[in-house]
Formats: sequence, structure tokens, C-alpha cells
Amino acid sequence: MRAVCWHGAMDVRVDTVPDPTILNPRDAIIKITSTAICGSDLHLYDGFIPTMQSGDILGHEFMGEIVELGSGVKNRRIGERVVVPFTIACGSCFFCNRDLWSLCDNSVPDGALTEKLYGHVGSGLFGYSHLFGGYAGGQAEYARVPFADVGLLPIPDGLTDEQVLFLTDIFPTGYMAAENCHIQPGDTVAIWGCGPVGQFAIKSAYMLGAGKVIAIDRFPDRLKMAKEQGKAEVINYEEVDAGEALKEMTGGRGPDACIDAVGMEAHGTGIDAIYDKAMQAVRMETDRPTALRQAIVACRKGGTVSIPGVYGGLLDKMPFGAAFAKGLTFKMGQTHVHKYLKPLLEHIQNGDIDPSFVITHQMKLDEAPQGYETFKHKKDNCIKIVLKP
Repeated sequence: MRAVCWHGAMDVRVDTVPDPTILNPRDAIIKITSTAICGSDLHLYDGFIPTMQSGDILGHEFMGEIVELGSGVKNRRIGERVVVPFTIACGSCFFCNRDLWSLCDNSVPDGALTEKLYGHVGSGLFGYSHLFGGYAGGQAEYARVPFADVGLLPIPDGLTDEQVLFLTDIFPTGYMAAENCHIQPGDTVAIWGCGPVGQFAIKSAYMLGAGKVIAIDRFPDRLKMAKEQGKAEVINYEEVDAGEALKEMTGGRGPDACIDAVGMEAHGTGIDAIYDKAMQAVRMETDRPTALRQAIVACRKGGTVSIPGVYGGLLDKMPFGAAFAKGLTFKMGQTHVHKYLKPLLEHIQNGDIDPSFVITHQMKLDEAPQGYETFKHKKDNCIKIVLKP
């Protein structure tokens, strides 16, 4: 089969690789009909996530048709159309039983290095390094899905791939980010980053009762989408100081909640952004937390900082004194996708949201290397790319 493979930083190729096979009774093989390039894939592309190996298959946002089932999968059938959560979860451990699916105890075969780095081992992730299980990803023609009896969501007739594909990751991620804010009716929510996750966080914040959403970015096309599709007020941080603008827009109090939908490769215009780039370049800091610093300082006293943006290691010069003095609450982590699949599918079916609004580009699987470059450098007003095997 053909698959998008990582061969080093900035080196992604479409290779011919062996077809996946059933390895365990709870496996399924999926023929992929749609897959996507995610913002967190760029952390791999840029070389910031360790333990990648040459030839690893990328991709964690994918869906398709079941073509083979292991003997232990009794609740799914051949030919069913399904979406696949990017987190891999067993469904029966301490954490899965508490809806903390991305913290599953049983889906990383060898978690010794991950435990050494992070203290504990979370769930396996498709196409996201050997820290998270070394699972082959879904930017391919076929994929093996472990724990298929737990992880596959069947899709009703009448819904297109484009409407449901993002249930795999970015729609639940944006929704959980907003839910983690404990939004009260009329709250003001500020969101750093108007990429796909940020766009869904905007929509989700309003769905959960926010009175005002303020979106912060530097790309005009993203800000336009946030304003027109998301009905957010917008700030271009290259034109105005985001912190000062937020004070003015909230009567000096600050947003009730702040969402960092950017993560470890944030950009900025201040001295801290220059510092971060220099420290990251010499590997004295693994992540660039410019957006997170701003969110902490901007958030009102007693507010919540929600972090769906991916962080991989060690941050520097964090205003933790401000967080302590203001009594902030932090909520973060990989998305518990399984928890949100059915509720968010119902929102799509009811017409509350059509997630396809974020798609700006569709490409063939063989065009993936070009797609990564287009997405990374925001060429051609690119916000979200869907690949068709």
C-alpha cells in the first residue's frame, strides 16, 4: 500500500509499504477513505518530537471502511463506515472507566521511556512516535486499529466524510478545550490560535454558553474565518498588543477563560519570542510557550487556562507567580476523544455544526509532501488539508 512516511525533519515521503495485518483478536483493518494533516503533525515534521524512526507512517485523523476484523471484535461488521479516535484506549482500565480515555493504561506496549520522561504513561496515539506506542498512522491506504470494539464509531448514512472526519481529533479537541473552561452563561473566552482546533474551540465555546469569544492570531485568513464562521471578535497580535487589547475589550478585568490552542511552536513579536527561538534552536528549551505566557497574564483573577495545544517537554520563563497570585485553574491534556464521539455526532446530525467549514484544501495522498509544506507555511490561505488515498 501507499503511505506517508517520516524520514527526518522536513522529510516526508509517500512510500510503498507492507499492508497492515491483524495482530490481536481485538484488531480491525480499515480501508481509509479520508485522512488529514493536523497541526500537531507539524511538530513531527519539524523534528521536535523524539523517538521518531525513519519510515514511520504518519497521521492520526482518519476514517474509512472496515475490511477485516479480529475474532474478538463482535460489535462491528465488515463494510461498516467508521471514524477512528486518534487516542488508542482499551476501554476497561482504571482511566477508561472514568472517561479519561487518553490516559489509558494498556495501549502503549513499552512505556519505559515515556514513564521516565513524563512520570506516567498515557494512551497510545496513531502515527505519533514511539513514545506513544509506535503505532502506524492513518495517512495511508489502510490502517490497523487496535481495540476496535471500543474505538470505532459507525457513521450513519447521509453524512459525508468531510462532515464527520474531524470527530477523530480536532472537533473533540476544540470542544474539550472549551468544556475545560467551565463556561458560565455570558462568559468571555479568549482563544490563542485560529488554526483548526482554535476554530472548533470558538464554535464550542458558543455552544457551551459563552457570551463573547475573542480570537487571537496573525494570519488574516484565519482571523477572517474566526470572525465570519465563528462569530468571534478578533485580534491580530502583529498589529496591536494582545494583552492590552484584551484588557480594553473586557473592561480591564480580563477574559473569564483563556484557551491556548497553539502549543509548543508558538510565534510572537516580543523579546520573549526571540528568547524562545534562540533557546529552542540550541535545545536548551524544547517548547516555545509564547501564547501560554500571554494567556496566563491575560486571564482574569479566579479564571481558567485551558491548554489543548501540544507541549512536548520543558518550558522556560513561565509567569507562574502571576498564576498563583490570581488563583488560576489549569486544565489540559490529550483529548478523551471516545467520550465525545456520540454527543458531537448528534450535534452534526442535528445541524448544530458542519465541521467541514475548516477545510480549505483537498489533495491526493501522493501529494502529501506538498501538503505538509503548504500547511506549515500557510501557503494559499491554507487552514486544513484533507488527503484522499
